[in-house]
Amino acid sequence: MSLWRMIFTNLRRHRVRTAIGATGIALGVATMLSVVGLLGGAVKMFERILRSDSEMVVFEKNVSDLFFSNVPVEIVAELEAQPFVKDAQPVLFSIIAAPGRPVVTCFGIQASDGRLKKGEWLQGGADAFKDDGEGVVLGERAADFLNAKVGGSIELGQGVYLVAGVVRLKNGFENGGVFMPLLSCQRAFHKEGVCSVVTVALAPGHESAEVKAWMPEQHPKLTALENEEFSRSYSQFKIMKTTAWVVGGCAFLLGGLSVTNTMILSVFSRIKEIAIARVCGFSRRQVAMMIFGESLLVSAIGTVAGWGLSAGGLRLLKAVPDLQGYVEPNIGWQEVAGAMALAALTALAGAMYPAWYAARLKPAQALRFE
Repeated sequence: MSLWRMIFTNLRRHRVRTAIGATGIALGVATMLSVVGLLGGAVKMFERILRSDSEMVVFEKNVSDLFFSNVPVEIVAELEAQPFVKDAQPVLFSIIAAPGRPVVTCFGIQASDGRLKKGEWLQGGADAFKDDGEGVVLGERAADFLNAKVGGSIELGQGVYLVAGVVRLKNGFENGGVFMPLLSCQRAFHKEGVCSVVTVALAPGHESAEVKAWMPEQHPKLTALENEEFSRSYSQFKIMKTTAWVVGGCAFLLGGLSVTNTMILSVFSRIKEIAIARVCGFSRRQVAMMIFGESLLVSAIGTVAGWGLSAGGLRLLKAVPDLQGYVEPNIGWQEVAGAMALAALTALAGAMYPAWYAARLKPAQALRFE
């Protein structure tokens, strides 16, 4: 009997034990892919808030969070006067409380900002949102939980604001947020003259390097990064991604213990079979390879099952009405490849002791084992 045929036969004969080991790996893979996918989707949604048809973002240096960034609004006019800039838009991010809702995200923007124009207007229209006005536009979900309609008013923090429109947006963060004219937002949050970031769209034929060279000369306290650079360097994104991999790694440790336990039980229940294999000509290396092969096959089954569990679970979450727009899983080939590599390493690590023990068995003693 060939080595691989023996591996398949052994796993088929001990279906329950094989299922237990595969389940441990499956739960580890499902946990890691689900957490990484959910947090990756959240990062992508926040990235889209910053992009708004732009290639770069300007913010204050050495801030831990964009909510603490203070960029003078005057820089918008300076940037738009440069030949390498097509458009610059200031955005002020703030968190505020509302009756029955402890946290509501507010976006202070100008009427020329294109993000509202991309939405589907359910009530009101884009012309109702004015730079010098006091009316606010609500995302569809924000209008639902604030029970607000056009023509009515809502209480936000210490102020009361007229509802000028309700718009449906694809991005969950924006769809559950409140859009305020920049001047009104600055007054409400005591941020007169500043914004959190400035999004920059480059003029045709120009490169981001021109903005990067101009910024330190004119505004040394600010920095300009391309959207991809910002995503890689932003500390909050790094923390979220690291957390996802740590949680997934812990799940894999538990899966590894399951595989180790499965393979140990497999070896001890088949000591005489292993001894007979040795007598029939199997070398210690072949016996060890048989154990490693069984462990890898169990891991492969668990990886496929875990991938299916995570995909199905995320699809169900995305279909929940209350979560629509907020759950946008982002599982790329890097995450899948990482899960497969971790599963294989877990399988090999879990099989080391059982393989070592099986390879050391002496046929004569093993045949007398009870």
